[in-house]
Amino acid sequence: MSGLGDKIKGKAQEAVGNAKEAVGDAIDNEKLEDQGRADQVRGQANQVKGEAKDKVNEAADNLGDKITDLGRKKD
Repeated sequence: MSGLGDKIKGKAQEAVGNAKEAVGDAIDNEKLEDQGRADQVRGQANQVKGEAKDKVNEAADNLGDKITDLGRKKD
């Protein structure tokens, strides 16, 4: 999955978690509240994972550009 895909998935998980927590609070269901909080944490983790993937891809692209530039200078 791409970085963007992970970030979207994370946002969706976080939204579902917020909803679960709110419903759990409204109906006084502690287990549902806890599940909601857990979903939110998983969502946040997926967003961080997506950001990390983007950074790695950006660094790889930059490295590739530098290697290409060095090859041109050599010619």
